[in-house]
Amino acid sequence: MLVMSGSEKHRLVRSLGEVADALINAWPTDDGEEYVAAVKTCLDAIQGNTQPKVARAALIRAATEAGIRVVAVVH
Repeated sequence: MLVMSGSEKHRLVRSLGEVADALINAWPTDDGEEYVAAVKTCLDAIQGNTQPKVARAALIRAATEAGIRVVAVVH
């Protein structure tokens, strides 16, 4: 779960599609080295060129860069 500011304070991210949507439509900025890397890695994962866990790690780094808190739930 991403804890974001704005109208959508909490955003549950469970799939690569939801990662892409969060990065493209809900991210507070479209700048930053980790943000750009996360977008690229997410697209690579959607295309099957990298593992989803790599995209997850990139998303967490981008969130840290943007000051977005991440709450991880492990099943």
